[in-house]
Amino acid sequence: MSTIDLPCPHCHALNRVPAARIGEAPRCGRCKEALFPGHPLELTTANFDALAARGDVPVVVDFWAPWCGPCLGFAPVFANAASQWEPRARLAKLDTEAQPQLAQRFNVRSIPTLIVFRLGREIARQSGALSAAQLQQFIEGALARG
Repeated sequence: MSTIDLPCPHCHALNRVPAARIGEAPRCGRCKEALFPGHPLELTTANFDALAARGDVPVVVDFWAPWCGPCLGFAPVFANAASQWEPRARLAKLDTEAQPQLAQRFNVRSIPTLIVFRLGREIARQSGALSAAQLQQFIEGALARG
């Protein structure tokens, strides 16, 4: 039986989940919390590598800032997409004001910017706020490439 490695968004433990059971609301073996919370994860320098650079599930990261109007307008679209894409992809948000070193690390020059990571490697990037349909197209295209 094949397995999927999935980091816990709460305690960061790496869990091996049977691929056939990934859609059955798996829980962390260590902390017993849900591995897919149904909303975007908050990324920081402390948890970025633990959550976006490990695991077999691609991570779609929204680089945003609290002063950015388009970012704030896009936030509900992105939040609604999280439960739609889990467990095929995990969605996460990164506040570039609070985490400027991560924005620099990935050369984010405008916001909002979406970057899709698989095993810590960037596989797709899109700048600008998107509609729900555009976000779906972007994620589908990224998953097909990566």
